[in-house]
Amino acid sequence: VAAGVRRDGQDGDELLGMAVTERAAALGEDSRWALMRAPVTMVGGLTLASAALYARDPHVPGSWGVCPSLLLFGIHCPGCGGLRAVNDLNHLDVAAAASSNLLFVMFLPLIAWVTVRWVVASWRGVHYVPKRLETAPFYIGLVGLMVVFMVVRNLPFGAWLAP
Repeated sequence: VAAGVRRDGQDGDELLGMAVTERAAALGEDSRWALMRAPVTMVGGLTLASAALYARDPHVPGSWGVCPSLLLFGIHCPGCGGLRAVNDLNHLDVAAAASSNLLFVMFLPLIAWVTVRWVVASWRGVHYVPKRLETAPFYIGLVGLMVVFMVVRNLPFGAWLAP
Protein backbone atom coordinates (compact mmCIF):
# COMPACT_ATOMS: atom_id res chain seq x y z
CA VAL A 1 0.00 0.00 0.00
CA ALA A 2 1.43 3.39 -1.00
CA ALA A 3 2.15 5.95 1.68
CA GLY A 4 -0.71 8.42 2.04
CA VAL A 5 -3.42 6.10 0.71
CA ARG A 6 -5.85 4.11 2.84
CA ARG A 7 -6.38 0.43 2.15
CA ASP A 8 -9.85 1.14 0.75
CA GLY A 9 -8.45 3.83 -1.60
CA GLN A 10 -10.41 6.66 0.00
CA ASP A 11 -9.09 9.76 1.73
CA GLY A 12 -9.94 10.17 5.39
CA ASP A 13 -8.69 10.59 8.92
CA GLU A 14 -7.07 7.18 9.28
CA LEU A 15 -4.17 5.91 7.24
CA LEU A 16 -3.27 2.24 7.56
CA GLY A 17 -4.56 2.18 11.12
CA MET A 18 -2.45 5.19 12.20
CA ALA A 19 -4.29 8.05 13.86
CA VAL A 20 -3.88 11.51 12.36
CA THR A 21 -1.88 12.80 15.33
CA GLU A 22 0.47 9.79 15.22
CA ARG A 23 0.99 10.25 11.50
CA ALA A 24 1.63 14.00 11.89
CA ALA A 25 4.10 13.31 14.71
CA ALA A 26 5.86 10.70 12.57
CA LEU A 27 6.30 13.18 9.76
CA GLY A 28 9.43 15.24 9.90
CA GLU A 29 9.26 18.93 9.13
CA ASP A 30 10.88 18.23 5.74
CA SER A 31 8.18 15.69 4.86
CA ARG A 32 5.41 18.00 6.02
CA TRP A 33 6.82 20.86 3.94
CA ALA A 34 7.10 18.54 0.93
CA LEU A 35 3.36 17.81 1.20
CA MET A 36 2.45 21.44 1.96
CA ARG A 37 4.58 22.99 -0.80
CA ALA A 38 2.04 22.57 -3.63
CA PRO A 39 -1.09 23.82 -1.80
CA VAL A 40 0.82 26.72 -0.21
CA THR A 41 2.25 27.70 -3.60
CA MET A 42 -1.19 27.56 -5.23
CA VAL A 43 -2.90 29.56 -2.48
CA GLY A 44 -0.04 32.09 -2.52
CA GLY A 45 -0.26 32.42 -6.31
CA LEU A 46 -4.02 32.92 -6.19
CA THR A 47 -3.58 35.53 -3.45
CA LEU A 48 -1.01 37.43 -5.54
CA ALA A 49 -3.23 37.25 -8.62
CA SER A 50 -6.20 38.54 -6.60
CA ALA A 51 -4.08 41.39 -5.24
CA ALA A 52 -3.00 42.28 -8.78
CA LEU A 53 -6.64 42.30 -9.90
CA TYR A 54 -7.53 44.46 -6.93
CA ALA A 55 -4.79 46.96 -7.82
CA ARG A 56 -5.43 47.06 -11.58
CA ASP A 57 -9.11 47.10 -12.50
CA PRO A 58 -9.98 44.67 -15.31
CA HIS A 59 -13.19 46.63 -15.96
CA VAL A 60 -11.03 49.20 -17.79
CA PRO A 61 -10.94 48.03 -21.43
CA GLY A 62 -7.53 46.67 -22.41
CA SER A 63 -6.05 46.88 -18.91
CA TRP A 64 -5.40 43.12 -18.91
CA GLY A 65 -5.49 42.53 -22.64
CA VAL A 66 -8.31 41.06 -24.67
CA CYS A 67 -9.77 37.55 -24.63
CA PRO A 68 -8.42 35.69 -27.68
CA SER A 69 -11.81 34.11 -28.50
CA LEU A 70 -13.47 37.51 -28.38
CA LEU A 71 -10.73 39.06 -30.51
CA LEU A 72 -10.52 36.26 -33.10
CA PHE A 73 -14.09 34.95 -33.27
CA GLY A 74 -16.22 37.64 -31.63
CA ILE A 75 -17.64 35.24 -29.02
CA HIS A 76 -17.45 35.22 -25.24
CA CYS A 77 -15.68 32.07 -24.02
CA PRO A 78 -16.64 30.42 -20.68
CA GLY A 79 -13.79 32.32 -18.99
CA CYS A 80 -14.69 35.77 -20.32
CA GLY A 81 -15.43 38.03 -17.38
CA GLY A 82 -13.48 35.85 -14.93
CA LEU A 83 -10.93 38.56 -14.13
CA ARG A 84 -13.72 41.08 -13.61
CA ALA A 85 -15.52 38.58 -11.37
CA VAL A 86 -12.41 38.19 -9.18
CA ASN A 87 -12.05 41.99 -9.01
CA ASP A 88 -15.71 42.31 -8.00
CA LEU A 89 -15.27 39.63 -5.33
CA ASN A 90 -12.20 41.49 -4.05
CA HIS A 91 -14.55 44.44 -3.51
CA LEU A 92 -17.16 42.10 -1.90
CA ASP A 93 -19.67 42.69 -4.72
CA VAL A 94 -21.03 39.19 -5.34
CA ALA A 95 -23.86 40.41 -7.60
CA ALA A 96 -21.44 42.19 -9.92
CA ALA A 97 -19.15 39.12 -9.90
CA ALA A 98 -22.08 36.90 -10.91
CA SER A 99 -22.93 39.39 -13.65
CA SER A 100 -19.35 39.18 -14.96
CA ASN A 101 -19.13 35.37 -14.99
CA LEU A 102 -21.92 33.40 -13.36
CA LEU A 103 -20.32 30.00 -14.03
CA PHE A 104 -17.10 30.99 -12.21
CA VAL A 105 -19.02 32.33 -9.20
CA MET A 106 -21.14 29.16 -9.05
CA PHE A 107 -18.01 26.97 -8.99
CA LEU A 108 -16.26 28.97 -6.25
CA PRO A 109 -17.71 26.91 -3.36
CA LEU A 110 -16.44 23.69 -4.98
CA ILE A 111 -13.02 25.23 -5.63
CA ALA A 112 -12.82 26.48 -2.04
CA TRP A 113 -13.94 23.12 -0.61
CA VAL A 114 -11.36 21.14 -2.61
CA THR A 115 -8.61 23.63 -1.74
CA VAL A 116 -9.37 23.54 2.00
CA ARG A 117 -9.50 19.72 1.97
CA TRP A 118 -6.15 19.65 0.12
CA VAL A 119 -4.46 21.99 2.60
CA VAL A 120 -5.84 20.15 5.65
CA ALA A 121 -4.96 16.71 4.27
CA SER A 122 -1.44 17.87 3.39
CA TRP A 123 -0.98 19.29 6.88
CA ARG A 124 -2.10 15.95 8.33
CA GLY A 125 0.40 14.09 6.17
CA VAL A 126 -2.01 12.64 3.60
CA HIS A 127 -1.59 12.97 -0.15
CA TYR A 128 -5.06 14.27 -1.09
CA VAL A 129 -6.67 13.29 -4.38
CA PRO A 130 -10.35 14.26 -4.71
CA LYS A 131 -11.56 10.89 -5.99
CA ARG A 132 -15.02 12.07 -7.04
CA LEU A 133 -13.46 14.79 -9.21
CA GLU A 134 -10.95 12.43 -10.85
CA THR A 135 -13.53 10.64 -12.99
CA ALA A 136 -14.34 10.81 -16.69
CA PRO A 137 -18.05 11.61 -16.06
CA PHE A 138 -17.05 14.63 -13.97
CA TYR A 139 -14.79 16.02 -16.70
CA ILE A 140 -17.26 15.24 -19.48
CA GLY A 141 -19.99 16.98 -17.49
CA LEU A 142 -17.75 19.96 -16.75
CA VAL A 143 -16.75 20.42 -20.40
CA GLY A 144 -20.38 19.96 -21.46
CA LEU A 145 -21.54 22.59 -18.96
CA MET A 146 -18.85 25.02 -20.17
CA VAL A 147 -19.84 24.51 -23.82
CA VAL A 148 -23.54 25.04 -23.03
CA PHE A 149 -22.66 28.15 -20.98
CA MET A 150 -20.55 29.52 -23.85
CA VAL A 151 -23.25 28.90 -26.46
CA VAL A 152 -26.07 30.34 -24.35
CA ARG A 153 -24.15 33.48 -23.34
CA ASN A 154 -23.55 34.24 -27.04
CA LEU A 155 -27.20 33.89 -28.10
CA PRO A 156 -29.69 36.79 -27.89
CA PHE A 157 -31.79 35.22 -25.11
CA GLY A 158 -28.68 34.55 -23.03
CA ALA A 159 -27.08 37.96 -23.52
CA TRP A 160 -27.58 38.62 -19.78
CA LEU A 161 -24.84 35.98 -19.16
CA ALA A 162 -22.26 37.86 -21.26
CA PRO A 163 -19.75 39.96 -19.30
